[in-house]
Amino acid sequence: MTTDITTPADAPADRQAVREAVRVDTAPAATAAPAPVDRGGTRTAPATRAHALPTPGADAVPAPGADAVPAAEDPASPGAGRATALSDRTPSRVREVAGAPGRWLRATALRSAALVALLLLWETAPRLGLVDATFLPPVSEVATAWWDLLGNGQLGQHTRASLARSFGGFAIAVVVAVPLGLLIGWYRPVAAFLGPLLEVFRNTAALALLPVFVLLLGIGETSKVSIVVYACLWPVLLNTISAVGNADPTLVRLARSMDLSTPRLFQKVILPSSVPAVFTGIRLAGAVSILVLVAAEMIGAKAGLGYLINASQYNFAIPQMYAGIITISAVGVAFNQLLVTIERRLSTWRVPA
Repeated sequence: MTTDITTPADAPADRQAVREAVRVDTAPAATAAPAPVDRGGTRTAPATRAHALPTPGADAVPAPGADAVPAAEDPASPGAGRATALSDRTPSRVREVAGAPGRWLRATALRSAALVALLLLWETAPRLGLVDATFLPPVSEVATAWWDLLGNGQLGQHTRASLARSFGGFAIAVVVAVPLGLLIGWYRPVAAFLGPLLEVFRNTAALALLPVFVLLLGIGETSKVSIVVYACLWPVLLNTISAVGNADPTLVRLARSMDLSTPRLFQKVILPSSVPAVFTGIRLAGAVSILVLVAAEMIGAKAGLGYLINASQYNFAIPQMYAGIITISAVGVAFNQLLVTIERRLSTWRVPA
């Protein structure tokens, strides 16, 4: 029996040979590159490309003859997944943008359906004899009269006079009522002192005091603006008092624990939390300012939408009368929308429900 004894000097060589054999057996099939053609025109034997383990930066530049797949086209690469996701979202985004006008049109049609139905009923009822066309002319005749008043300048003149009185009285009422409401709502002794007086006057209708204002201030502009101020004062004042009283006590205690002064407390806590309720009163006051002014202009005025309506009734110019009424309605809607826009700008801190 013969035993081969491997010397220590030969052992590393044998182990190296074993590792090379195992690597060759376990490696995937090599990709044969096309045989290059030498200068003499003869094709040399193809070289076998061994499978090597990837090294950092090795796959950045593919070897000549390698069947490299671009990263954007490789389904297994992360970039391909992002590109696919973007391509999948692009049609949905396009459909969303394309469908926006349709949704807007549907929403507009839904909101204006009742108004369109009212106009159609107004137009057809007098023509079908359901109502007397003398006292309720069709809306087309009213629109014609409105256009004639606009063309000859009468509508613009009366509208400017009414807006000056209404907005002037409304602005004075807001400037006076908001600070006074904050004062009454914050200091309980002031509220206890002025409470009975407020209860008496807020339950007295503004139009009931119109003869008093005319007797004391005359039939000029002062009495008309004063009655508007009086009518607009109470919605703003009462809503401001309620808003201050309903402020979150937890926030107030936290602000006091941080040693905030009273002006800073109002700036950081009371005023922001009071904006919705205060603007509710301001919007009510905006509507009241126009309604009360129209009634005031019917007594002793020589210009204004109220005067136009009253004069048209006396002269039996019924289409002009309805034109003045529609103008008042349009002014009220526009004024209310303006106040809503201002409220949204001042309430951007609020979290939507």
